[in-house]
Amino acid sequence: MKITWLGHSAFRIEIGKAKILLDPFLTHNPSFAGQDAKDVANGITHILLTHGHGDHVGDTVALAKASGAVVLANADLAAWLGSKGLSRIEAGNTGGTISFDGFSATFTNALHSSAQITEDGVSHALGNANGLMLHFDEEASILAMGDTDIFSDMALINELHQPEIALVPVGDRFTMGGAVAALACQRYFNFKTAMPCHYGTFPIIDQTPEKFVSGMEGSKTAVNAPRPGESLSF
Repeated sequence: MKITWLGHSAFRIEIGKAKILLDPFLTHNPSFAGQDAKDVANGITHILLTHGHGDHVGDTVALAKASGAVVLANADLAAWLGSKGLSRIEAGNTGGTISFDGFSATFTNALHSSAQITEDGVSHALGNANGLMLHFDEEASILAMGDTDIFSDMALINELHQPEIALVPVGDRFTMGGAVAALACQRYFNFKTAMPCHYGTFPIIDQTPEKFVSGMEGSKTAVNAPRPGESLSF
C-alpha cells in the first residue's frame, strides 16, 4: 500500500487495482502548488469524499469526468454531483458500507458541517459530514476521520472497525487542534500509524502539525507527517 499526502486533506491511496483519491482539493490548494492535478489523478479508479465543503470536493467533477472514476459520497452530496453531470456515483450515509473490488468504505460519524456556496451564490446543503473507514482485502485498514472534533463515540468506531492507519485533522479552528487530536487518538483508538492533515493550507489554521506530534509523544502510535507530495509505503 502506498499513501501520498497531496496537501490539506487530499490523499492518493494505491493498493492492488485500486487507485483512490480522497477529498481531491488540488487546483486551488496552496500546499499543492507546483504539482499537476491531472498527473496525480492518472489512473484513478475511485474518488472518495468525506463531505461537501469546497476544500474537500475540490476537483472531483473534472477529475471524475476525465478518468471515469467511481465517486463515493453521502446521499445528498451524491445527488448534487449527479446534477453536475456525474453518473458513476455510489451514494451512502452514516453507518452504511459500500463494497468495491478489493476494498470497502463505511461512512462513520464526524462532527462538522457540510454545505457549499456555489458560483451562482446559492448555498447547497450537502448532507452530513462523515469520516470514511476503509477496509482492504489484504492490507492495513485506514480511518480517514474527515473534518471533525473529538467525540466519545470514536471508541465505538475503534471497537467496530479496529483501524490501523489514521488520517487525522489537526489544524484547529475548523477541526480539532493538534493537542485534542492527539487525545482522541490515544484515548479512543489503537492506531499503528497516524498521519496528520488539514493544516498549513490557509493562514487561519495551524501551519505545522507540531502540537499533534508533541501530544503523541510516548504513545504506541507512530506519527508520520510527510511533506505534500511525499508518499509512505505500508
